[in-house]
Amino acid sequence: MIEIKPQKTIRASVTIPGSKSYTHRIFIASALSDGICTVKNALRSDDTLLTLETLRHVGVKTEDREGHFILHGTKGMLSPCDEPIFLGNSGTSMRLLTAVTALGNGTYTLTGTDRMCERPIRDLLDGLDQMGVSARSVNGSGCPPVEVRGGDIRGGSIRLRCGISSQYLSALLLIAPYTREGLEIIVTEGPVSKPYIDMTADVMTRLGIEVNREGYNRFHIPGKQVYKSGTYVVESDGSNASYFWAAAAITGGTVKVLGIGKDSQQGDIRFTDLLEVMGCKVSREKDGVAVSGGKLSGIEADMADMPDVVPTLAIVAAFAEGKTVIRNVAHLKAKECDRLDAVATELSKMGIDAVSTDSGLIISGGTPGPARIGTYDDHRIAMSFAIAGLVTPGVMIRNERCVEKSFPNFWDVFEELYQQ
Repeated sequence: MIEIKPQKTIRASVTIPGSKSYTHRIFIASALSDGICTVKNALRSDDTLLTLETLRHVGVKTEDREGHFILHGTKGMLSPCDEPIFLGNSGTSMRLLTAVTALGNGTYTLTGTDRMCERPIRDLLDGLDQMGVSARSVNGSGCPPVEVRGGDIRGGSIRLRCGISSQYLSALLLIAPYTREGLEIIVTEGPVSKPYIDMTADVMTRLGIEVNREGYNRFHIPGKQVYKSGTYVVESDGSNASYFWAAAAITGGTVKVLGIGKDSQQGDIRFTDLLEVMGCKVSREKDGVAVSGGKLSGIEADMADMPDVVPTLAIVAAFAEGKTVIRNVAHLKAKECDRLDAVATELSKMGIDAVSTDSGLIISGGTPGPARIGTYDDHRIAMSFAIAGLVTPGVMIRNERCVEKSFPNFWDVFEELYQQ
């Protein structure tokens, strides 16, 4: 457990590690490429290293150099792996790699923690089945463990439900270039979290793949393509940047996050737009984005495309005047924990009126009090509630090391907020 020290005045510039979402995707595309890829500023976290280790298990040679990674592309030809592949509670790894193993040779079993084995994947398995891939939920629950029989993939035209996760779509897009007939995907439900689909398409395009799309409803990827080797740089993580922008918002200080720009494909950069509406000043500069706090007011926000920053927004809302209504994020119930219930429960401990609904949160701002915060082994709960402790004395974060899932040096960067 760690106790957060309040800090009255914050004036800081911080550097955030590379994007978790981009790191997963670039690792996979590089592993399937036609040669040697150098990936700079990749995020080293529990989740991304699980993806990298799985790629090693299926025959991808990788080198961990100081400051970057080197992956030797296999042109989409993957080795057998007889042992079950353990993916912890990394939903991104599980979903993307379930599709990737369909390119392999033999039968693959992917599993994870007890919580991972409660997280849905049925719609992705259904999409793979339509492509001619044998993929099943081992216990028939529609959740991991999953068993995938790799081999030559036909492709064709499929219909895909993405109402629970956009990662189902991203997973199939990433392997689509290696299908015999190409792949047409018609989205019949959703998708949620649309910016993550844009990130997937961005990585594919950067690595030389032709991507044809009609918004978020129809995608066509010609087959018999291959990702191109090269050097690729991962931009700073917008989700992790949100905690430091929130720190500025609730303290009335100024925090600049370096290495992320207004043209980023990451949807969570739009969190700064919400902070502007709530009363902050935002400066979007060439080397980063700075937020300065002001008098905060509650807002209504559809967060379907920014689900990862809902806990961060909830913390800002707790210090704002009036009510904040967060809508359209029912899919947060299937994350590392039920994030809607977790946020409402922990804010209630702090004396804030917070209600979890079927698809969002309703938070009445006030003066949060001291509390011991349960993190539910969820990195985003730990990091967002740590920000509250910058204003409220007596905030303690249990199991603070859970941040290693996505931001291993979070507490080091957090300490920079105290250095004036």
